[in-house]
Amino acid sequence: MKKNLIEKIKESLASVLPVAAVVFLLMISIVPISGELFFMFFVGTVLLVVGIGLFTLGADTSMIIIGEQIGAKLVKMRKIWLILPVCFLIGALVTVAEPDLKVLADQTPIVDSTVMIWAVGIGVGLFLALAFLRIFLQIRISMLFIIFYALVFGFACSPLISSGFIPTSFDSGGVTTGPITVPFIMALGLGLSSIRGDKTSAEDSFGLVAMCSIGPILTVLILGAMNNTDTIEQTLTPAGSYESVSEAFAQFLKAFPHYMEEVASALLPVVAFFLVFNLISLKLDKKTLIKIFVGLAFTYIGLVLFLTGANVGFMPIGQYLGESLAGSKFSWLIIPIGMLIGYFIVSAEPAVHVLKQQVETITEGRISARALGTSLALGVAASVGIAMLRCLTGISILWFIIPGYALALIISCIVPPIFTSVAFDAGGVASGPLTATFLLPLAMGACSAVGGNIAEDAFGIVAMVAMTPLLTIQILGLISKFKAAPATKAPAGVFPIVLDAQCDKAVWLDNGKDGAL
Repeated sequence: MKKNLIEKIKESLASVLPVAAVVFLLMISIVPISGELFFMFFVGTVLLVVGIGLFTLGADTSMIIIGEQIGAKLVKMRKIWLILPVCFLIGALVTVAEPDLKVLADQTPIVDSTVMIWAVGIGVGLFLALAFLRIFLQIRISMLFIIFYALVFGFACSPLISSGFIPTSFDSGGVTTGPITVPFIMALGLGLSSIRGDKTSAEDSFGLVAMCSIGPILTVLILGAMNNTDTIEQTLTPAGSYESVSEAFAQFLKAFPHYMEEVASALLPVVAFFLVFNLISLKLDKKTLIKIFVGLAFTYIGLVLFLTGANVGFMPIGQYLGESLAGSKFSWLIIPIGMLIGYFIVSAEPAVHVLKQQVETITEGRISARALGTSLALGVAASVGIAMLRCLTGISILWFIIPGYALALIISCIVPPIFTSVAFDAGGVASGPLTATFLLPLAMGACSAVGGNIAEDAFGIVAMVAMTPLLTIQILGLISKFKAAPATKAPAGVFPIVLDAQCDKAVWLDNGKDGAL
């Protein structure tokens, strides 16, 4: 356990340091800050490193095992009438307790945070049940994406929806897939894959996260129709300043009890559901239960440290940098700087580590963690640059979201299905807690500095971060497909199962054995 923990800390250190280095260079060059704010950023960075390390270790030994066990058991039941309501309950409970959803709900001015959280939870629950139904019926996931996103955009363009709700509705679809939801939902898919074991099980084990990202968009848009108001504006409180380092450190001490309570409320519904499900159906042995609860303890501590560091140490710095850069005579600098931060920040997201590991495992290395990580980073960098441009110019998010998703859906019809499932999952995973606690304040600070409308121009950055990986990862699939094209035809009775992500061969399945042609 100690060796694994050290390894996880090293991984998180490698992920967080590039982000910290970029921000540090800005602090000592373009945007000088007070010693107190620098101290808060330093402490926040340390908490992020330790928190991500503990969380990923805990998720490996608890959340993933719980999800796999429940997913496998649900499939064995083969009773749709029982599986669907259980899926709805799991999706709603896990989402309502998601910490980064609360971060977004507390910052948005459009609706009461509790109402928004429950609306999002219902949306995730409904679409998680729908995702399982799709797997049983073996419907191609790209077809469902086309249908539901056409519905989403048709609804978003309706005059019934207030313009202030549109960016937040798309943001809600991104933040729901956070550090608690992603390991659990992805493991449910892996549990299904382990039972079915047929030629499409690897493809169908992904895509649950992507489906769960659609439901919240629709439910928040429905809230927009029910609360149709004029354009909503919001003023931003300037980033805090402190008279001494001790006063700054006191902010962390005050925050710890709050996040201890918040993370406990996030994990308890999941733990309670697991205990009941285990008592009734799973009946796991004592050794496995001990391993799971030790992992849950690591997950709890890691999330408390992560959220404290991100919210107390990173959020004020993000807002301050946004205000300072956009308010200067070189305001355009916030676009390349935002892209640089976006490129590195995705690596620090806890759920990204879970996604990369599970993708590489389920595809047996055909989609490498490195290739997936690079595609994600490039996509997020582009999305943050566009989001900063929106903050400076006030361009509607629909001018970017609609063409982006339309292109992603077109590509989904021609790439191997597993790339589509992974790409849409990655879009939700990339927009995690750091996006809501650093990039969103960065955008809000920039928007406030130029006198823009925060609800319309700053919100939507999470949605942009969630969109661009759909394009970059599917383009990775296209490249893989074209490079494998010269391969000879498969012999009779042999069919392609997946394309190698290293772009050098097609992998086929022949009588249950893998081989290369």
